[in-house]
Amino acid sequence: MPTSIHPTAVVEPGAVLGVDCEIMPYAVITRHCILGDRVVVHPFSVIGGDPQYLKFDRALATAVRIGSGTVIREHVTVNRSIHAGQATTIGENCFLMATSHVAHDCSVGDNAVLANAALLAGHVTIGPHTFMGGGSAVHQFCRIGESVMVAGHASITRDVPHFVMVAERDAIIAFNAVGLKRRGFSRMAMAELKRAFQDVFFTPGNIRTVAADLLLKGELVTGEARRFLEFFAEGKRGFARARRQKETGGDNHE
Repeated sequence: MPTSIHPTAVVEPGAVLGVDCEIMPYAVITRHCILGDRVVVHPFSVIGGDPQYLKFDRALATAVRIGSGTVIREHVTVNRSIHAGQATTIGENCFLMATSHVAHDCSVGDNAVLANAALLAGHVTIGPHTFMGGGSAVHQFCRIGESVMVAGHASITRDVPHFVMVAERDAIIAFNAVGLKRRGFSRMAMAELKRAFQDVFFTPGNIRTVAADLLLKGELVTGEARRFLEFFAEGKRGFARARRQKETGGDNHE
């Protein structure tokens, strides 16, 4: 069907909408937005609003990009970038539930879900197929990897690698085996990821060094396991800790 815009919605001149979009009553799509095909925006959401940043120059040409097939529920806010020529990005087939917030310069991967009232501060990266539980909150500049399950009301202030489950305050509680099986990961990939998870989080020493050493050894060959290890080579923040290590006072603290 053709793109539908309710008479009470606001779509500012300059906004770009793909085909088969639906903009529901009282939604606001600013001129800074680029929406892909089949994007649905529910009532009272504001997409492309100014960032909540005191030094922001409103004259800057910045953007929000929403991928095809994404659904944005009621009262969601997605703020545009603070940097000229750059964009806050939401991937394809994402689901942003009611009252969730995506701040400036965030990047949300394809097929990600933000449950009700999930909050992303500025410059946060969320990997594809990741689920953010209701009321969870992420500190600015944090990275959350691919296929991560974030529990409701979790507080994330450190980087969270691919393929894990995290809860409370930066507490990695398990390898996300169920989620990866549902995605159809091979047995070999699952076995190597479990080994990499155990080695990285429960080997004494610095996490970055342990992960780098495992990569150099070349014993883990699947792309999934190597992606998991490569995650630890980047980022500006420390890493969330595995629960057993947190409880025993281990020293993999970076």
